[in-house]
Amino acid sequence: MAVSKVSLSIDEGVLAEARSRAGHRELSAFVNDALVRQLQHDRLGELLDELENESGPIPPELLEEARALWREPGEPKHRRSA
Repeated sequence: MAVSKVSLSIDEGVLAEARSRAGHRELSAFVNDALVRQLQHDRLGELLDELENESGPIPPELLEEARALWREPGEPKHRRSA
């Protein structure tokens, strides 16, 4: 995979935490992974907007049903990804 070197301005506190969390990995790999996740998130949001424009909004009762099915009994509402 080809890579490009860039210069970024990042808040000091954010950078310190990123360096701490990157652990044995290089900061570049950590930032690259974060950008990949953000881009996936953005594309998913765009797809959902497109689907809503084509089919209309999802009824609230169906959203709640999907949320209930997504969570297993006794599981906290917000899951941390590994």
